[in-house]
Amino acid sequence: MNKDYKTDDIPKEKLTGALRRGSVKKHVAAIHVSGKLTLLQRKLSNVLLLNAYDTLTTGQVHMIDARTLCLMIGYNSNDMDTLKASLRGLAETVAEWDMLDDQGQQEWGVSSLLSYARLKGGVCEYAYSPALAAKLSDPAVFALINLNIQRRFTSGHALALYENCYRFVRTGSTGWWSLDLFRRLMGVEDSDYYAIYKHLNAKIIKPAVAEVNKTSNIVVTPEIRKRGRAVTDIRFKIAENPQLAILDLDDGTGVRRSDVYSRLLALGVSDRLARQWIAQHGEDHVAEKIAYVGQQRNVKNPVGYLSAALKDGFTTEPKPAAPSSSRAKDLERIRDLVASRTPTQRDADRRLFMSQIESADARADFERHGWMSALNTVSIKAFWQEMVPDEFEET
Repeated sequence: MNKDYKTDDIPKEKLTGALRRGSVKKHVAAIHVSGKLTLLQRKLSNVLLLNAYDTLTTGQVHMIDARTLCLMIGYNSNDMDTLKASLRGLAETVAEWDMLDDQGQQEWGVSSLLSYARLKGGVCEYAYSPALAAKLSDPAVFALINLNIQRRFTSGHALALYENCYRFVRTGSTGWWSLDLFRRLMGVEDSDYYAIYKHLNAKIIKPAVAEVNKTSNIVVTPEIRKRGRAVTDIRFKIAENPQLAILDLDDGTGVRRSDVYSRLLALGVSDRLARQWIAQHGEDHVAEKIAYVGQQRNVKNPVGYLSAALKDGFTTEPKPAAPSSSRAKDLERIRDLVASRTPTQRDADRRLFMSQIESADARADFERHGWMSALNTVSIKAFWQEMVPDEFEET
């Protein structure tokens, strides 16, 4: 999920406490966001960021269809009022940073999470302020949250803790936060009840730590610092969770030497996505899918088609003859429709279709073969006819 950075920017053997060392050019995770966001708003914020990530600094406006957005977050796809309220919350929430820039000068800044959002014609359009976009696009400052992990969270406090800890995963520690800052990150700074550390620890810290450690790809351990008998500061030690470790891209030096990486870039795949696919699927599997895409005719979007092939299991093995020319046309239309969708949209499409399958056998067949599932032929066509009715008018 991260863009490139030089390995000497963050010396791995000297990471602990490196935020205070002049030899470190870029400082990790200096952006703090108010914890008052609801769980759904936090998930919404992460999906919007992932959707916009590749063009954060080059595109002023980003778009995603509202129905897909709702499905990815867990909203009812027709509940536009909830979506509007959540977008409004993001526009009203402040992100703040206080850090050293590349020249070692102190930089403080503040920005709303979204500079604006608009719903029109079934599409959500939104933008970030240029200053915030620059910070979010820098992997040394901000780490993207994996959507598969964030879906597991049931507590907004746990997700807030995970977000604020995961950004420090390379350093192994968040560094010391004052309790006032920690309460603000958890969204409870206005509560007299949580001004008492005993209550904060019992109701916020312990449950959030337990959920992060059970749910995510990291394990966090809180440590406190006292003045006399009063707790004044807290930090979290961070380690990878060996039971739930997921894709964590390194600097990419070895991957970039591979032939498969070069072939991906030749197709137009971004460096970040090329490294992600190789790490996730393996070089041999990616090479097989590249060959498959190369055998197809009239592919207008090879990157999208390859993404769909990797995700939905399009195969290079010979397929049995289609039962009819009509069926063959339907398959081609469905392949093209899937390939034309963004990764976020494709994930939402699969989740929505899976929720409609009642038979266990049909569900297993779809999980194995994706949109080419023979047991789901009729329902797959009906699904896409409803999604894009104009594509099937001839049949």
